[in-house]
Amino acid sequence: MDVKIVKKAIKGNEQAFERLIHSESEKLYRTAFLYVRNKEDALDVVQETVCKAFTSISRLKNPEYFSTWLIKILIHTSYSYLKKQNRLVLTGDDFLDNALITEDKDVEGRIDLITAMASLNPHYQTVIILFYFQGQSIKTIAETMDTPEGTVKTYLHRAKLELRKLLEGVNQYGQKMV
Repeated sequence: MDVKIVKKAIKGNEQAFERLIHSESEKLYRTAFLYVRNKEDALDVVQETVCKAFTSISRLKNPEYFSTWLIKILIHTSYSYLKKQNRLVLTGDDFLDNALITEDKDVEGRIDLITAMASLNPHYQTVIILFYFQGQSIKTIAETMDTPEGTVKTYLHRAKLELRKLLEGVNQYGQKMV
């Protein structure tokens, strides 16, 4: 991320803002899709995120954290959108249908993972998405979630344990399910 472009955008340069959004657009869309589970809703969330970012970029204090700031807006927008729609995060038949149309050889494994993620609490889901799907560092995730790094590590550890139990078919008592 070019900090000079971010500084121009903060000062009101619309072309600089457009360049920034263009460079982040794929990541924004992929993240929104993981939350809302279909193309149209993901595009709506991205559009709303961009509008919010445009109107508030002048308040961005640290230009080097533009990407983190933008993802934070996207996450809050996704949760708000889902709440308005009375939908749960990381659930929905549309997403499962899309997961079936994949070139991955392990479609069943992918569906199992998606289904398991749907049962995690929202903090765990966010940490998993940011860490594994976006490749963000613990420090960046902590900044995005306004949470201490230790808490992010705990969320990640617990999320992985829960996912492992769910994917291995183990119930909450540690017993293998048939």
